[in-house]
Amino acid sequence: MKKLFALLLTLAMVLSLAACGGEKEEPAKTEEPAGTETQEPAGEAGFTTVEEGKLILSTNAEFAPYEMLDDSGNPIGIDMEVGAAIAEKLGLELQIDDMGFDAALLAVQNGQSDIAMAGITVDEERLEVMDFTDSYATGVQVVIVKEGSDVTLDNLGEKMIGTQMGTTGFIYCTDDYGEDHVIGYETGAVAVQALVNGQIDAVVIDNLPAQSYVEGNEGLTILDTEYAVEDYAIGVKKGNTALLEAVNAAMAELKADGTFQSIVDKYIKAD
Repeated sequence: MKKLFALLLTLAMVLSLAACGGEKEEPAKTEEPAGTETQEPAGEAGFTTVEEGKLILSTNAEFAPYEMLDDSGNPIGIDMEVGAAIAEKLGLELQIDDMGFDAALLAVQNGQSDIAMAGITVDEERLEVMDFTDSYATGVQVVIVKEGSDVTLDNLGEKMIGTQMGTTGFIYCTDDYGEDHVIGYETGAVAVQALVNGQIDAVVIDNLPAQSYVEGNEGLTILDTEYAVEDYAIGVKKGNTALLEAVNAAMAELKADGTFQSIVDKYIKAD
């Protein structure tokens, strides 16, 4: 009888414990909201970059004073220093990749770089494949000719015009005068050399590099009338809104604290 009583008591305790414990509850699952990036965010802002801890900047270092090469072949200039300041604001290390102008834009589109800075003008065609920050500078397209030339804006369409391939100068000129009157060169320097050699009648290019080319090549001058006025902005991959907003915020801080202007003043001296 004692053995039977003990067995019944043990069974009662087991049933009691099972009743108290019930079924084991699974931890609550938190679902990611639609559209959330699977990649870990870089920094507190939640943006992503091509390589963790880095801000990769693609450029074409043929656009002084915004981007050019120093004596050691390293890219320098306004855009390069501004890019470094933005990277610092975002807590990232800047990596600069120098390449052709078209390649610099494609690098962002293909996810090989995070931002592109190369005196890039925002236009409808580029907006279809890239996103752009707020404008940070205004550029002016001008016409370089030989001193004593009869070239004017009125007869420019009758002449042979040289531009850098892929730039807005090339786009504007081909739209205005047709491809038969425009030759695209790999760099602005090559276009200017073609002008010096008498192979073309004029070069359409941004004002600041135009001034450098005229200073470095005797016998050239810039027409008084501007050809076009445009805004420069930083290109990012289409749809990378978080990075776009982070770069815009960093640039706003650089302008507010005077850093941006001090960089510009370093390369462009007030007359």
